[in-house]
Amino acid sequence: MSTLSSPSQTLLLVPLAATPAQLLKVALSNSLVQVQLRQRSTGLYLDLWQDKTRLCSGVLCQDRTWLVRDKGLGLPGDFTFMDTEGTQDPDYTQLGTRYRLFYRAGWNM
Repeated sequence: MSTLSSPSQTLLLVPLAATPAQLLKVALSNSLVQVQLRQRSTGLYLDLWQDKTRLCSGVLCQDRTWLVRDKGLGLPGDFTFMDTEGTQDPDYTQLGTRYRLFYRAGWNM
């Protein structure tokens, strides 16, 4: 995992493959977080688990939009996709290159 940081924030880059369905486990904020992505005709969707507890399902992935947005779920941070070439919502064909998934610890709406 690589890091993108500035004085006001640190974002961790979550490595993704350009496949329509994927499941990965990453250690974030002292927890094991499982990220599942699925491409459907209506967009790319995310499911999250933390230490085997499902936190959210079927979250539509949009460019520069925080995906969890709820401290009450217990995740000590949040995820966002960023389009490196514009402001399009992500699709699987360019995951990991054009569309990148970032995690920011301590960030929830």
